Amino acid sequence: MFLTISTSGDARNPATDLGFLLHKHPDRTQAFATSHGTAHVFYPEAATERCTAALLLEVDPVALVRRGKGKGKGRGGAPDAALAQYVNDRPYAASSLLAVALSAVFSSALRGVCAARPERAARPLPLRVEVPALPATGGAGLVRALFEPLGWTVTATPVPLDVRFPAWGDSRYVGLVLEVPDGKLTLGEALRHLYVLLPVLDDAKHYWVSPDEVDKLLRAGEGWLADHPEREVITSRYLARRRSLTREARERLELVRLADADDTDVEELDNAVDEESDTEERPVPLALRRREAILAALTAAGASRVLDLGCGQGQLVQALLKDTRYTEIVGLDVSVRALTVAARRLRLDSMGERMAERVKLLQGSLAYTDKRLKGYDAAVLSEVIEHLDVERLPALEYAVFGSARPRTVLVTTPNVEYNVRWETLPAGHVRHGDHRFEWTREEFRAWARTVAERHAYAVEFVPVGDDDPEVGPPTQMAVFTQTDREEVRAA
Repeated sequence: MFLTISTSGDARNPATDLGFLLHKHPDRTQAFATSHGTAHVFYPEAATERCTAALLLEVDPVALVRRGKGKGKGRGGAPDAALAQYVNDRPYAASSLLAVALSAVFSSALRGVCAARPERAARPLPLRVEVPALPATGGAGLVRALFEPLGWTVTATPVPLDVRFPAWGDSRYVGLVLEVPDGKLTLGEALRHLYVLLPVLDDAKHYWVSPDEVDKLLRAGEGWLADHPEREVITSRYLARRRSLTREARERLELVRLADADDTDVEELDNAVDEESDTEERPVPLALRRREAILAALTAAGASRVLDLGCGQGQLVQALLKDTRYTEIVGLDVSVRALTVAARRLRLDSMGERMAERVKLLQGSLAYTDKRLKGYDAAVLSEVIEHLDVERLPALEYAVFGSARPRTVLVTTPNVEYNVRWETLPAGHVRHGDHRFEWTREEFRAWARTVAERHAYAVEFVPVGDDDPEVGPPTQMAVFTQTDREEVRAA
Protein backbone atom coordinates (compact mmCIF):
# COMPACT_ATOMS: atom_id res chain seq x y z
CA MET A 1 0.00 0.00 0.00
CA PHE A 2 1.38 3.38 -0.96
CA LEU A 3 0.37 7.01 -0.38
CA THR A 4 2.17 10.31 -0.90
CA ILE A 5 1.49 13.77 0.50
CA SER A 6 3.06 16.78 -1.21
CA THR A 7 3.12 20.51 -0.56
CA SER A 8 4.82 23.54 -2.09
CA GLY A 9 6.50 26.54 -0.49
CA ASP A 10 9.00 29.35 -0.78
CA ALA A 11 11.93 30.79 1.15
CA ARG A 12 9.65 32.32 3.76
CA ASN A 13 7.49 29.21 4.20
CA PRO A 14 9.63 26.29 3.01
CA ALA A 15 7.87 23.17 1.86
CA THR A 16 10.19 21.13 4.08
CA ASP A 17 8.14 22.31 7.06
CA LEU A 18 6.06 19.27 6.12
CA GLY A 19 8.65 17.27 8.04
CA PHE A 20 7.91 19.23 11.21
CA LEU A 21 4.15 18.87 10.73
CA LEU A 22 4.38 15.11 10.23
CA HIS A 23 7.04 14.75 12.96
CA LYS A 24 9.21 12.77 10.51
CA HIS A 25 12.62 14.11 9.37
CA PRO A 26 12.99 14.47 5.57
CA ASP A 27 16.59 13.21 5.67
CA ARG A 28 15.71 9.89 7.25
CA THR A 29 13.92 6.70 6.27
CA GLN A 30 11.95 5.39 9.21
CA ALA A 31 10.09 2.14 9.86
CA PHE A 32 7.26 1.55 12.34
CA ALA A 33 5.69 -1.70 13.43
CA THR A 34 1.90 -1.75 13.20
CA SER A 35 -0.62 -4.46 14.05
CA HIS A 36 -0.90 -5.35 10.35
CA GLY A 37 2.66 -4.99 9.07
CA THR A 38 5.53 -2.52 8.80
CA ALA A 39 4.99 1.12 7.84
CA HIS A 40 7.86 2.97 6.15
CA VAL A 41 8.07 6.77 5.91
CA PHE A 42 10.48 8.45 3.51
CA TYR A 43 10.73 11.57 1.36
CA PRO A 44 11.17 11.14 -2.43
CA GLU A 45 11.78 14.90 -2.62
CA ALA A 46 12.52 17.53 0.02
CA ALA A 47 13.31 21.04 -1.19
CA THR A 48 12.24 24.57 -0.30
CA GLU A 49 9.85 24.75 -3.26
CA ARG A 50 8.35 21.25 -2.99
CA CYS A 51 8.34 18.43 -0.47
CA THR A 52 6.74 14.98 -0.67
CA ALA A 53 6.31 12.48 2.16
CA ALA A 54 5.55 8.84 1.29
CA LEU A 55 3.92 6.18 3.46
CA LEU A 56 4.51 2.58 2.38
CA LEU A 57 2.71 -0.15 4.34
CA GLU A 58 4.00 -3.71 3.99
CA VAL A 59 1.19 -6.09 4.88
CA ASP A 60 1.66 -9.84 5.42
CA PRO A 61 -1.70 -11.35 4.34
CA VAL A 62 -0.79 -14.78 5.73
CA ALA A 63 -0.01 -13.39 9.18
CA LEU A 64 -3.14 -11.27 8.99
CA VAL A 65 -5.32 -14.36 8.51
CA ARG A 66 -3.52 -16.36 11.18
CA ARG A 67 -3.99 -13.62 13.74
CA GLY A 68 -7.65 -13.20 12.79
CA LYS A 69 -10.63 -15.42 13.35
CA GLY A 70 -10.53 -16.82 9.80
CA LYS A 71 -7.82 -19.41 10.60
CA GLY A 72 -7.64 -20.46 6.95
CA LYS A 73 -11.39 -20.74 6.35
CA GLY A 74 -13.44 -18.33 4.34
CA ARG A 75 -17.08 -17.50 4.80
CA GLY A 76 -18.90 -20.80 5.05
CA GLY A 77 -15.60 -22.72 4.91
CA ALA A 78 -15.60 -22.99 1.12
CA PRO A 79 -12.17 -23.88 -0.36
CA ASP A 80 -12.16 -21.00 -2.86
CA ALA A 81 -13.01 -18.55 -0.07
CA ALA A 82 -10.18 -19.99 2.03
CA LEU A 83 -7.75 -19.43 -0.83
CA ALA A 84 -8.96 -15.83 -1.16
CA GLN A 85 -7.78 -15.19 2.38
CA TYR A 86 -4.19 -15.67 1.15
CA VAL A 87 -4.39 -14.48 -2.47
CA ASN A 88 -5.87 -10.97 -2.41
CA ASP A 89 -5.13 -7.27 -2.85
CA ARG A 90 -4.28 -6.55 0.80
CA PRO A 91 -0.56 -5.87 0.23
CA TYR A 92 -1.18 -3.52 -2.68
CA ALA A 93 -4.44 -1.56 -2.50
CA ALA A 94 -5.18 1.20 0.02
CA SER A 95 -7.76 0.11 2.59
CA SER A 96 -8.71 0.42 6.23
CA LEU A 97 -5.26 -1.00 7.07
CA LEU A 98 -3.64 2.06 5.52
CA ALA A 99 -5.97 4.29 7.52
CA VAL A 100 -4.83 2.53 10.71
CA ALA A 101 -1.21 3.11 9.69
CA LEU A 102 -1.92 6.81 9.06
CA SER A 103 -3.31 7.09 12.58
CA ALA A 104 -0.42 5.22 14.15
CA VAL A 105 2.44 6.88 12.28
CA PHE A 106 1.07 10.43 11.97
CA SER A 107 -0.97 10.61 15.19
CA SER A 108 0.16 14.11 16.20
CA ALA A 109 -0.34 15.48 12.68
CA LEU A 110 -3.81 13.91 12.58
CA ARG A 111 -4.71 15.95 15.67
CA GLY A 112 -3.18 19.11 14.20
CA VAL A 113 -0.47 19.26 16.88
CA CYS A 114 3.03 20.57 16.16
CA ALA A 115 5.06 22.14 18.96
CA ALA A 116 7.89 23.15 16.61
CA ARG A 117 5.65 24.90 14.02
CA PRO A 118 2.29 25.56 15.71
CA GLU A 119 1.45 28.43 13.36
CA ARG A 120 2.02 26.19 10.31
CA ALA A 121 -0.08 23.39 11.77
CA ALA A 122 -3.01 25.78 12.15
CA ARG A 123 -2.58 27.32 8.69
CA PRO A 124 -4.03 25.80 5.49
CA LEU A 125 -1.49 24.43 3.02
CA PRO A 126 -1.46 23.68 -0.70
CA LEU A 127 -1.67 19.88 -0.73
CA ARG A 128 -1.54 17.04 -3.20
CA VAL A 129 -2.30 13.45 -2.17
CA GLU A 130 -1.74 10.47 -4.46
CA VAL A 131 -2.93 6.89 -3.92
CA PRO A 132 -1.94 4.70 -6.90
CA ALA A 133 -4.32 1.82 -6.13
CA LEU A 134 -7.53 2.49 -4.23
CA PRO A 135 -10.50 0.11 -4.08
CA ALA A 136 -13.56 2.19 -4.91
CA THR A 137 -16.75 0.26 -4.37
CA GLY A 138 -19.14 2.66 -6.04
CA GLY A 139 -16.72 3.84 -8.69
CA ALA A 140 -15.12 7.18 -9.46
CA GLY A 141 -18.47 8.92 -8.99
CA LEU A 142 -18.55 7.99 -5.30
CA VAL A 143 -14.93 9.09 -4.88
CA ARG A 144 -15.85 12.56 -6.13
CA ALA A 145 -19.03 12.62 -4.02
CA LEU A 146 -17.00 11.91 -0.89
CA PHE A 147 -14.04 14.27 -1.40
CA GLU A 148 -15.32 17.21 -3.47
CA PRO A 149 -17.70 18.60 -0.77
CA LEU A 150 -14.63 18.87 1.48
CA GLY A 151 -12.79 21.21 -0.89
CA TRP A 152 -10.69 18.70 -2.84
CA THR A 153 -10.20 18.66 -6.60
CA VAL A 154 -10.52 14.96 -7.45
CA THR A 155 -8.95 12.97 -10.27
CA ALA A 156 -10.03 9.32 -10.07
CA THR A 157 -8.68 7.30 -12.98
CA PRO A 158 -10.19 3.81 -13.31
CA VAL A 159 -7.62 1.02 -13.51
CA PRO A 160 -8.37 -1.45 -16.35
CA LEU A 161 -8.60 -5.13 -15.53
CA ASP A 162 -5.92 -5.82 -18.12
CA VAL A 163 -4.46 -3.22 -20.48
CA ARG A 164 -3.96 -5.96 -23.06
CA PHE A 165 -7.67 -6.72 -23.14
CA PRO A 166 -9.63 -3.43 -23.12
CA ALA A 167 -12.89 -5.26 -23.71
CA TRP A 168 -12.71 -6.66 -20.21
CA GLY A 169 -13.41 -3.18 -18.89
CA ASP A 170 -12.26 -1.51 -15.71
CA SER A 171 -11.52 -3.00 -12.33
CA ARG A 172 -12.95 -1.68 -9.06
CA TYR A 173 -9.70 0.19 -8.45
CA VAL A 174 -8.85 3.80 -9.24
CA GLY A 175 -5.67 5.81 -9.23
CA LEU A 176 -6.54 8.75 -6.98
CA VAL A 177 -5.09 12.26 -7.02
CA LEU A 178 -6.47 14.82 -4.55
CA GLU A 179 -5.46 18.47 -4.75
CA VAL A 180 -6.45 21.43 -2.66
CA PRO A 181 -5.15 25.02 -3.00
CA ASP A 182 -3.66 27.04 -0.18
CA GLY A 183 -6.31 28.52 2.07
CA LYS A 184 -8.65 25.52 2.06
CA LEU A 185 -7.41 22.77 4.38
CA THR A 186 -4.83 22.24 7.10
CA LEU A 187 -2.70 19.11 7.02
CA GLY A 188 -4.58 17.74 10.04
CA GLU A 189 -7.93 18.17 8.29
CA ALA A 190 -6.61 16.45 5.17
CA LEU A 191 -5.32 13.47 7.15
CA ARG A 192 -8.63 13.12 8.99
CA HIS A 193 -10.47 13.04 5.65
CA LEU A 194 -8.21 10.21 4.48
CA TYR A 195 -8.48 8.35 7.79
CA VAL A 196 -12.27 8.17 7.48
CA LEU A 197 -12.81 7.91 3.74
CA LEU A 198 -10.21 5.29 2.73
CA PRO A 199 -12.08 2.50 4.59
CA VAL A 200 -15.39 3.89 3.30
CA LEU A 201 -14.28 3.50 -0.32
CA ASP A 202 -12.90 0.01 0.30
CA ASP A 203 -16.21 -0.83 2.05
CA ALA A 204 -14.44 -3.39 4.22
CA LYS A 205 -12.77 -3.25 7.62
CA HIS A 206 -10.00 -5.71 8.20
CA TYR A 207 -10.12 -5.69 11.98
CA TRP A 208 -12.78 -6.06 14.66
CA VAL A 209 -15.19 -3.11 14.73
CA SER A 210 -15.85 -2.38 18.40
CA PRO A 211 -18.23 0.24 19.89
CA ASP A 212 -15.38 2.73 20.36
CA GLU A 213 -15.19 3.01 16.55
CA VAL A 214 -18.12 5.45 16.80
CA ASP A 215 -16.03 7.77 18.98
CA LYS A 216 -13.10 7.47 16.56
CA LEU A 217 -15.36 8.33 13.64
CA LEU A 218 -16.86 11.38 15.34
CA ARG A 219 -13.47 12.65 16.49
CA ALA A 220 -12.01 12.38 13.00
CA GLY A 221 -15.20 13.75 11.45
CA GLU A 222 -15.58 16.73 13.76
CA GLY A 223 -16.27 19.89 11.82
CA TRP A 224 -17.18 18.22 8.51
CA LEU A 225 -18.99 14.89 8.80
CA ALA A 226 -22.26 16.15 10.30
CA ASP A 227 -22.94 18.32 7.25
CA HIS A 228 -21.50 16.01 4.60
CA PRO A 229 -24.10 15.14 1.93
CA GLU A 230 -22.92 11.49 1.96
CA ARG A 231 -22.82 11.07 5.75
CA GLU A 232 -25.29 8.15 5.60
CA VAL A 233 -22.95 6.19 3.32
CA ILE A 234 -19.91 7.20 5.35
CA THR A 235 -21.29 6.11 8.71
CA SER A 236 -22.66 2.82 7.39
CA ARG A 237 -19.51 1.75 5.58
CA TYR A 238 -17.03 3.04 8.17
CA LEU A 239 -18.82 1.04 10.87
CA ALA A 240 -18.93 -2.12 8.73
CA ARG A 241 -22.72 -1.82 8.35
CA ARG A 242 -23.31 -2.71 12.00
CA ARG A 243 -26.79 -1.33 12.55
CA SER A 244 -26.53 -0.47 16.24
CA LEU A 245 -23.26 1.44 15.82
CA THR A 246 -24.48 3.17 12.66
CA ARG A 247 -27.67 4.26 14.41
CA GLU A 248 -25.71 5.61 17.37
CA ALA A 249 -23.35 7.55 15.09
CA ARG A 250 -26.21 9.09 13.13
CA GLU A 251 -28.09 10.12 16.26
CA ARG A 252 -25.00 11.80 17.66
CA LEU A 253 -24.33 13.53 14.34
CA GLU A 254 -27.87 14.91 14.34
CA LEU A 255 -27.17 16.57 17.66
CA VAL A 256 -23.82 17.84 16.37
CA ARG A 257 -25.65 19.53 13.50
CA LEU A 258 -27.76 21.36 16.07
CA ALA A 259 -24.81 22.37 18.22
CA ASP A 260 -22.64 23.51 15.33
CA ALA A 261 -25.37 25.68 13.79
CA ASP A 262 -24.19 29.29 13.96
CA ASP A 263 -26.15 31.20 16.60
CA THR A 264 -26.51 34.19 14.33
CA ASP A 265 -28.20 31.95 11.76
CA VAL A 266 -30.41 30.13 14.24
CA GLU A 267 -31.64 33.37 15.76
CA GLU A 268 -31.65 35.48 12.59
CA LEU A 269 -35.42 35.92 12.74
CA ASP A 270 -35.43 36.14 16.53
CA ASN A 271 -33.14 39.17 16.41
CA ALA A 272 -34.62 40.81 13.32
CA VAL A 273 -35.55 44.50 13.74
CA ASP A 274 -37.47 46.74 11.35
CA GLU A 275 -34.83 49.01 9.78
CA GLU A 276 -37.32 51.88 9.59
CA SER A 277 -38.22 51.76 13.27
CA ASP A 278 -37.07 54.46 15.65
CA THR A 279 -33.71 53.39 17.08
CA GLU A 280 -34.80 54.58 20.53
CA GLU A 281 -37.71 52.15 20.42
CA ARG A 282 -35.95 49.13 18.99
CA PRO A 283 -37.82 45.98 20.04
CA VAL A 284 -36.12 43.56 22.40
CA PRO A 285 -34.75 40.58 20.38
CA LEU A 286 -36.78 37.40 20.80
CA ALA A 287 -33.65 35.49 21.84
CA LEU A 288 -33.29 37.82 24.83
CA ARG A 289 -36.99 37.64 25.69
CA ARG A 290 -36.81 33.86 25.60
CA ARG A 291 -33.85 33.88 27.95
CA GLU A 292 -35.68 36.26 30.30
CA ALA A 293 -38.74 33.98 30.29
CA ILE A 294 -36.56 30.99 31.15
CA LEU A 295 -34.87 32.84 34.02
CA ALA A 296 -38.25 33.96 35.37
CA ALA A 297 -39.56 30.38 35.29
CA LEU A 298 -36.46 29.09 37.07
CA THR A 299 -36.86 31.74 39.74
CA ALA A 300 -40.53 30.82 40.22
CA ALA A 301 -39.53 27.16 40.57
CA GLY A 302 -36.97 28.01 43.26
CA ALA A 303 -34.26 26.15 41.36
CA SER A 304 -30.62 26.44 42.42
CA ARG A 305 -29.07 23.47 40.58
CA VAL A 306 -29.80 23.74 36.85
CA LEU A 307 -29.07 21.72 33.72
CA ASP A 308 -28.84 23.46 30.33
CA LEU A 309 -29.36 20.53 27.95
CA GLY A 310 -28.13 21.34 24.46
CA CYS A 311 -26.26 24.34 25.83
CA GLY A 312 -24.59 25.16 22.51
CA GLN A 313 -22.18 28.04 22.93
CA GLY A 314 -23.18 28.81 26.51
CA GLN A 315 -25.36 31.95 26.39
CA LEU A 316 -27.84 30.69 29.00
CA VAL A 317 -25.07 29.27 31.19
CA GLN A 318 -23.41 32.70 31.13
CA ALA A 319 -26.67 34.38 32.20
CA LEU A 320 -27.19 31.89 35.04
CA LEU A 321 -23.67 32.45 36.36
CA LYS A 322 -24.44 36.12 36.93
CA ASP A 323 -27.07 35.19 39.54
CA THR A 324 -25.62 33.80 42.76
CA ARG A 325 -28.82 31.95 43.62
CA TYR A 326 -27.75 29.30 41.11
CA THR A 327 -25.21 27.25 43.03
CA GLU A 328 -24.57 24.59 40.37
CA ILE A 329 -24.94 25.02 36.62
CA VAL A 330 -24.26 22.22 34.14
CA GLY A 331 -24.13 22.77 30.39
CA LEU A 332 -24.42 19.58 28.33
CA ASP A 333 -23.80 19.32 24.60
CA VAL A 334 -22.83 16.59 22.15
CA SER A 335 -20.38 18.84 20.27
CA VAL A 336 -16.87 19.27 21.63
CA ARG A 337 -16.52 22.28 19.33
CA ALA A 338 -19.57 23.99 20.84
CA LEU A 339 -18.31 23.28 24.37
CA THR A 340 -14.92 24.77 23.46
CA VAL A 341 -16.64 27.95 22.29
CA ALA A 342 -18.73 27.98 25.48
CA ALA A 343 -15.62 27.62 27.63
CA ARG A 344 -14.04 30.61 25.87
CA ARG A 345 -17.24 32.63 26.26
CA LEU A 346 -17.29 31.89 30.00
CA ARG A 347 -13.52 32.39 30.33
CA LEU A 348 -13.25 29.16 32.31
CA ASP A 349 -9.46 29.19 32.15
CA SER A 350 -9.25 32.51 34.01
CA MET A 351 -12.40 32.23 36.16
CA GLY A 352 -12.07 32.63 39.92
CA GLU A 353 -12.06 29.44 41.97
CA ARG A 354 -15.38 30.06 43.73
CA MET A 355 -17.23 30.81 40.49
CA ALA A 356 -15.56 27.90 38.68
CA GLU A 357 -16.96 25.56 41.33
CA ARG A 358 -20.48 26.56 40.27
CA VAL A 359 -20.22 25.65 36.59
CA LYS A 360 -19.46 22.49 34.63
CA LEU A 361 -19.51 21.73 30.91
CA LEU A 362 -20.16 18.11 29.91
CA GLN A 363 -20.06 16.32 26.59
CA GLY A 364 -22.99 13.96 26.08
CA SER A 365 -25.99 13.03 23.97
CA LEU A 366 -29.64 13.56 24.88
CA ALA A 367 -30.47 10.39 22.96
CA TYR A 368 -29.08 8.31 25.85
CA THR A 369 -29.58 8.15 29.60
CA ASP A 370 -26.81 9.75 31.63
CA LYS A 371 -26.33 9.21 35.37
CA ARG A 372 -24.51 12.55 35.63
CA LEU A 373 -27.79 14.39 34.99
CA LYS A 374 -29.77 12.95 37.91
CA GLY A 375 -30.80 14.88 41.00
CA TYR A 376 -31.07 18.45 39.66
CA ASP A 377 -33.72 21.03 40.48
CA ALA A 378 -34.40 22.04 36.88
CA ALA A 379 -33.47 21.30 33.28
CA VAL A 380 -33.79 23.62 30.28
CA LEU A 381 -34.20 22.52 26.66
CA SER A 382 -34.25 25.82 24.82
CA GLU A 383 -34.86 25.52 21.06
CA VAL A 384 -33.62 21.93 21.01
CA ILE A 385 -36.44 19.53 20.17
CA GLU A 386 -37.20 20.99 16.73
CA HIS A 387 -33.70 20.06 15.56
CA LEU A 388 -34.38 16.34 16.07
CA ASP A 389 -36.30 14.00 13.80
CA VAL A 390 -39.70 13.30 15.32
CA GLU A 391 -38.91 9.59 15.68
CA ARG A 392 -35.94 10.52 17.93
CA LEU A 393 -38.06 12.43 20.44
CA PRO A 394 -39.04 9.35 22.52
CA ALA A 395 -35.35 8.70 23.27
CA LEU A 396 -34.86 12.32 24.40
CA GLU A 397 -38.10 12.16 26.37
CA TYR A 398 -37.01 9.12 28.35
CA ALA A 399 -33.47 10.42 28.92
CA VAL A 400 -34.78 13.68 30.42
CA PHE A 401 -38.17 12.88 31.98
CA GLY A 402 -37.75 9.16 32.66
CA SER A 403 -34.11 8.90 33.75
CA ALA A 404 -32.73 12.30 34.83
CA ARG A 405 -36.09 13.44 36.29
CA PRO A 406 -35.37 17.01 37.45
CA ARG A 407 -38.12 18.63 39.52
CA THR A 408 -38.79 21.21 36.79
CA VAL A 409 -38.24 20.97 33.04
CA LEU A 410 -38.55 23.96 30.69
CA VAL A 411 -38.96 23.33 26.96
CA THR A 412 -39.13 26.13 24.38
CA THR A 413 -39.80 25.72 20.67
CA PRO A 414 -40.99 27.91 17.76
CA ASN A 415 -44.72 28.38 17.15
CA VAL A 416 -45.14 27.68 13.44
CA GLU A 417 -48.44 29.59 13.35
CA TYR A 418 -46.52 32.81 14.02
CA ASN A 419 -44.33 32.37 10.92
CA VAL A 420 -46.82 34.32 8.79
CA ARG A 421 -45.83 37.42 10.77
CA TRP A 422 -42.19 37.19 9.60
CA GLU A 423 -42.13 39.28 6.43
CA THR A 424 -38.70 37.94 5.42
CA LEU A 425 -39.71 34.27 5.76
CA PRO A 426 -41.12 32.71 2.56
CA ALA A 427 -44.44 30.92 2.94
CA GLY A 428 -44.04 27.27 3.88
CA HIS A 429 -40.45 27.65 5.11
CA VAL A 430 -39.25 26.86 8.62
CA ARG A 431 -37.22 29.47 10.52
CA HIS A 432 -33.92 27.63 10.20
CA GLY A 433 -32.70 25.10 7.67
CA ASP A 434 -31.86 22.56 10.39
CA HIS A 435 -35.37 22.52 11.90
CA ARG A 436 -36.92 19.09 11.32
CA PHE A 437 -40.37 20.35 12.31
CA GLU A 438 -42.10 23.37 13.79
CA TRP A 439 -45.28 22.71 15.75
CA THR A 440 -48.53 24.57 16.08
CA ARG A 441 -49.65 25.45 19.58
CA GLU A 442 -52.02 22.48 19.65
CA GLU A 443 -49.37 20.03 18.42
CA PHE A 444 -46.88 21.19 21.04
CA ARG A 445 -49.44 21.03 23.83
CA ALA A 446 -50.57 17.56 22.81
CA TRP A 447 -46.97 16.30 22.90
CA ALA A 448 -46.25 18.03 26.23
CA ARG A 449 -49.40 16.69 27.90
CA THR A 450 -48.61 13.15 26.76
CA VAL A 451 -45.07 13.43 28.15
CA ALA A 452 -46.37 14.85 31.43
CA GLU A 453 -48.92 12.07 31.82
CA ARG A 454 -46.41 9.36 31.02
CA HIS A 455 -43.76 10.56 33.49
CA ALA A 456 -45.80 12.05 36.35
CA TYR A 457 -45.40 15.77 35.68
CA ALA A 458 -47.90 18.60 35.58
CA VAL A 459 -47.48 21.01 32.68
CA GLU A 460 -48.33 24.65 32.05
CA PHE A 461 -47.83 26.71 28.90
CA VAL A 462 -46.27 30.18 28.80
CA PRO A 463 -46.16 32.48 25.74
CA VAL A 464 -42.78 34.03 24.93
CA GLY A 465 -42.81 37.28 22.96
CA ASP A 466 -45.86 39.27 21.91
CA ASP A 467 -48.94 37.04 22.09
CA ASP A 468 -50.72 37.73 18.82
CA PRO A 469 -54.52 37.31 19.21
CA GLU A 470 -54.74 35.37 15.94
CA VAL A 471 -51.59 33.29 15.69
CA GLY A 472 -50.19 33.28 19.23
CA PRO A 473 -46.62 34.04 20.41
CA PRO A 474 -43.47 33.51 18.32
CA THR A 475 -42.09 31.06 20.90
CA GLN A 476 -44.03 28.65 23.08
CA MET A 477 -42.74 27.33 26.41
CA ALA A 478 -43.90 24.35 28.44
CA VAL A 479 -43.16 24.31 32.18
CA PHE A 480 -43.18 20.74 33.54
CA THR A 481 -43.35 20.28 37.31
CA GLN A 482 -42.78 16.89 38.88
CA THR A 483 -45.65 15.58 40.98
CA ASP A 484 -47.21 12.27 41.90
CA ARG A 485 -49.39 10.29 39.53
CA GLU A 486 -52.66 11.01 41.32
CA GLU A 487 -52.21 14.80 41.21
CA VAL A 488 -51.41 14.68 37.48
CA ARG A 489 -54.55 12.69 36.71
CA ALA A 490 -56.70 15.01 38.81
CA ALA A 491 -55.33 18.03 36.88
